[in-house]
Amino acid sequence: MTKADLQSPTDLGANANRDVPAALRALLADVFALYLKTKNFHWHVSGSHFRDYHLMLDEQADQIFAMTDDIAERARKIGGTTLRSIGHIAREQRILDNDADYVDPQDMLAELRSDNQQLTREMRRVHELCDEYGDVATASVLENWIDETERRIWFLYETGRSGQNP
Repeated sequence: MTKADLQSPTDLGANANRDVPAALRALLADVFALYLKTKNFHWHVSGSHFRDYHLMLDEQADQIFAMTDDIAERARKIGGTTLRSIGHIAREQRILDNDADYVDPQDMLAELRSDNQQLTREMRRVHELCDEYGDVATASVLENWIDETERRIWFLYETGRSGQNP
């Protein structure tokens, strides 16, 4: 089997066939990085708001993970390839890992909020690329993911304000 055997037929053209899947691969790497960081913080959160934060982060991680298959399959549907390994994720991701032994719960929320904001910016860039190529199907699913990500940002922001003065 050759790379040509993996290319699905599409009417988007060769440039779109190259550029959109490449952008989706990087986006997918970011989504996996954000998923694992969210699960990391879910597993390691502590303190007086443990239950609330633990449950919220688990819900957010599930929502993030739910994007992965759709992103990968979207790249395949339009004739591209997708991520193949953890190493591939590490080479493509733009969202930074956090391997710290301890992170304060408020810092967890702030970091995840910032990472979700970065993910939103990346999705908007991919959306612009899709608009250039007339890839309305990818643009459409990106709009839903942007909305979901903005909701996560809102929840992280409001939850992080709980111990602050207005």
